[in-house]
Amino acid sequence: MIDHLTLGTMLGLSAGLAPGPLLALVISETLQHGIRAGVKVALAPLITDLPIIMLTVFLVSKLSDLQGILGTLSLIGGLFIFYWGYQGIRTRGLEMDLAERRSRSFAKGVLANALSPHPYLFWFTVGAPAVTRTMDRDTGAAAAFVVSFYIFLVGSKIALALLIGRSRSLFSSSGYLSTVRALGFILCILAFFLFRDGLHLLKVL
Repeated sequence: MIDHLTLGTMLGLSAGLAPGPLLALVISETLQHGIRAGVKVALAPLITDLPIIMLTVFLVSKLSDLQGILGTLSLIGGLFIFYWGYQGIRTRGLEMDLAERRSRSFAKGVLANALSPHPYLFWFTVGAPAVTRTMDRDTGAAAAFVVSFYIFLVGSKIALALLIGRSRSLFSSSGYLSTVRALGFILCILAFFLFRDGLHLLKVL
């Protein structure tokens, strides 16, 4: 089993740098309204994701004795992570609307993240199963997964906002694209382990 701290770190970093609505909003708010606005958007998951985590962990914990359902969730999670990684490998950069608007950066970040399907899919198919599988025997590992995931999810977006504020061409640079593609490749490898766990739970392996 992959160490939960490493798993949380890699998933958080990949999620933080992967092109998507929230990252595009971090960059556009930074470009239009400065670093502080971009940081506010980056902090949005700390508000929106708590009820998602609580709900999905509760639901999945009720399924903890149903190995077939957990195996199926693990396979779905593997597909989600693989698709996420594939999108990272294929990324060509970000497109965004930079039209000038009044800044309500934090509110826009909360709304964008709350309406995105990614947090719900991630926590129901990947995050919550990973947490519930370890909570009974090692609460520290479960906590390490959640904490490391959000440190790197939010931290990478904040770091990008700081860098974008100083170099506006960074988000389309070869360095950024290479990093996203490398993380996409790592996600595809992590998807393999989720597939393996799912097949074990389904007693195929």
